[in-house]
Amino acid sequence: MATSVPKTMKGVIIEKTGGTDVLQYKTDLPVPEPKEGEVLVKNEFIGVNYIDNYFRTGLYPIPAYPYILGREGSGTIAAVGPSNIPSDLTPSTRVAYMGPSAYAEYTIAATKYTIPLPSSISNETGAASLLQAFTALTLIREAYPVQKGDWILVTAAAGGVGLWLVQLLRAVGARTIATASSPEKRELARSNGAEVTLEYHEEDRDKFVKEVVEITGGEGVSAVFDSVGKATFDAVLQTVRRKGTVVSFGNASGAVEGLALARLSTKNVKLLRPTLFNYIYTREETQQYASELFDFITKDKLNVHIHNVYPLEDVKRAHEDIQSRKTTGKLLLKV
Repeated sequence: MATSVPKTMKGVIIEKTGGTDVLQYKTDLPVPEPKEGEVLVKNEFIGVNYIDNYFRTGLYPIPAYPYILGREGSGTIAAVGPSNIPSDLTPSTRVAYMGPSAYAEYTIAATKYTIPLPSSISNETGAASLLQAFTALTLIREAYPVQKGDWILVTAAAGGVGLWLVQLLRAVGARTIATASSPEKRELARSNGAEVTLEYHEEDRDKFVKEVVEITGGEGVSAVFDSVGKATFDAVLQTVRRKGTVVSFGNASGAVEGLALARLSTKNVKLLRPTLFNYIYTREETQQYASELFDFITKDKLNVHIHNVYPLEDVKRAHEDIQSRKTTGKLLLKV
C-alpha cells in the first residue's frame, strides 16, 4: 500500500437500519487496504442513489455492521492490490467505479467495475453517470432491445434513471411517454426527450391507461420501464401491447406484491426484474458499456443533470431529499 495513504479517514457509517438519524459521520475510520484484483480510490465525488435508502431502511439486507453505504464514486487511484491489476489502472489514474462502501474518503473498488475516465469526462460527471446511466443503457439494450419507432413508457421520468432513459430513448429513435409527479418534472422529462408527458395518480388509473393506449394508436406501448413499483404496476401492466415487455427495476413506492402470473397471458406479456450487475458481470462488459455511454455523453450531448452536490457530512439532508421524491436528476456527495 502506498505510503502517502493515511491510516484513518472520514466516512459515513450505519450501525443499525432505520431513518436518516442512523447515518453517522465519522472522522477516524480505518482506511482499507486493496487486495488482489482491487484498487483503493481516493474519492472526490460520491453518487447518492435510491438504493442507498433501501439498504439504510433494511429493505435490502446489510452484510455486517458497521456498514458504509454508497454504490459509486469517482476520484483517483491511491493504491493498487498486489496482483491482477489491469494495466490501465495505475496510481493517480482518474477513475469512476461501482461498488459498496462509497460514502467515505477512500473506497476499495473491484477492478472489473473501475473505469478510467477519458479527458472529456470530468470526475463530477463520472460519479453522476455510472450506476444510473448504466442501468438505463442496459435496460434499453438488453432488458428490452429498443428499436427505432417503438413507443416506450417510462415512469418517474424526472428521476436519476428516468432522465437517462428519456435521453437515451430519444438518441436511439424511440417515442417516449413519460410520467412524473409535478408540472415542473414533466417539463424536465419533455425537454430531455419525452415526446408525451402524463400525470399519474392511482385513483385515475383507468384514465391513465386509456390515454396511453390512445396515444399509441390503440395498441399500447412496446415496453414499460417502471421504477416506482407498487403504486404504478397494475396500471403499467395494462398499457403494454400484445407481446410487449414490462421491466420492473425499482420500488420507490414499495415492492410489487401478489402478482398472479396468469395476468401475463392475457397479452403474452414478458415481465422482467433485472439487476444491473448481471448485465455487466465481466470487466469486458463493463468497459463496453462505459465506452458506449461516454460516446452518448460526448457525441449526443446528453445532459448529465445534477440536482445538488452536498458535503459528505451533510449526508442526512441528501437522503431526506432523495427520499422525498422531489429531486430531479443526480445527487452527489463531495468529500
